[in-house]
Amino acid sequence: MFDYKKKIIAVDKAVGKVKSGCQIVTGLGAAEARLFMLSLHKAAARGVAGVTVNNCLPMAGGDYLTDPKYVENFEINSWFYTPLLRKCHGAGGAAYIPNHLHLAGSKRLQHIKPDIYVGAASMPDKHGYVSLSVSNTYEKKVIEKAGTVILEINPNFPRTFGDVELHLRDVDYVIEADYPVPEIGEAAPNEADLKIGKLIADQIENGDCIQLGIGGMPNAIAKALYGKKDLGVHTEMLTEEMPRLFASGVINGRKKRLQPGKMTCAFILGGRALYAFADDNPAVFVMDGGWVNDPYVIGRNDNQVSINSAIEVDLTGQCASESIGARQISGTGGQADTAIGAQNSKGGRSYICLYSTAAVKDADGRPKTVSKIAPRLNHGAIVSLSRNDVDRVATEYGIAELRGTNTRERVERLTAIAHPDFRDELMREAYGLGIVGRKSF
Repeated sequence: MFDYKKKIIAVDKAVGKVKSGCQIVTGLGAAEARLFMLSLHKAAARGVAGVTVNNCLPMAGGDYLTDPKYVENFEINSWFYTPLLRKCHGAGGAAYIPNHLHLAGSKRLQHIKPDIYVGAASMPDKHGYVSLSVSNTYEKKVIEKAGTVILEINPNFPRTFGDVELHLRDVDYVIEADYPVPEIGEAAPNEADLKIGKLIADQIENGDCIQLGIGGMPNAIAKALYGKKDLGVHTEMLTEEMPRLFASGVINGRKKRLQPGKMTCAFILGGRALYAFADDNPAVFVMDGGWVNDPYVIGRNDNQVSINSAIEVDLTGQCASESIGARQISGTGGQADTAIGAQNSKGGRSYICLYSTAAVKDADGRPKTVSKIAPRLNHGAIVSLSRNDVDRVATEYGIAELRGTNTRERVERLTAIAHPDFRDELMREAYGLGIVGRKSF
């Protein structure tokens, strides 16, 4: 039995390891070191300043993040924004790290040397191995390079399999924790979600391998898959509906070429039932995000189906999925990884989903409705997926297949799935902007 007791450290003493100029990396989402991050602001009382916290989808909060008085002590660099990080960004305390998820860890490590990695883990087994549990998106890569490794071991965190095992001899300090695994609510699909979900589910064939994201629309797609057979999972994120599809026999991974029979993911984020399903379950493999999301690796599965969402799409197919204008609201994540990877797959398809319209306010603060299929993207909008890499675009009015099409065909097909109230205007704008020539219409 491996004795880890000599590695145990109190939270405040762990925070005492933080020095000025320190680069801290913590785990993604539920793998964040909650106790450490909630106490991190205490380092400021020692005069510590210029600390950079590198995170992704942080869930714990903490005064270092929310209290403006610590803006000189801590800078937050993030691979993916949340509402809290958007607020922090506005106050000058946060900056976004542009990335494709499969390169997020390796590229960041070319830019910084992590002084401290701190994250959550399962309890050690009798041999001294812990599981990094709910995420190995970049965590293991960072651990290998970090000067100091601190883990919050927690009996509530699932013991998962894949590429997540770590021996405590490679860990410097252990914090004993007992908080519940952080959960996110399951977004209820609305009417438009259900329409889009059915359109896409109707195109998913028995034996396909799927990737789904987070939110009402992916949930609607997942709920429309009952009745399918032999589906596999190779996905960035393991989501709430997947265990139910597994229990119903829809998902079994029988036809997968890579890791047949396994639900392959880089991280797990959802509710208690999802975490319970993943615990000690050999059907779930949590693998290095640099491998899971590598477009070449994704393409090795036949019939890989990638499903992602966007904020707006222009008439040539450019997708803005992470910003409204120049204002960062989320992140690129694995959208390009999975979209390109699915198209590398024999029989693979990639879908970008969005509502046809959005309610906004004009310059005078009055409400108005705009088309989310637009002649051009909002000024300053970030292109998350280039038009060269877009395959199929879905709204509640249909699916536009863009693979191999020219710009005139794209205008016609995207206009056809726009809200009917905007179709004539989109056609006029396409001509007026010169997206298509005079003879096209």
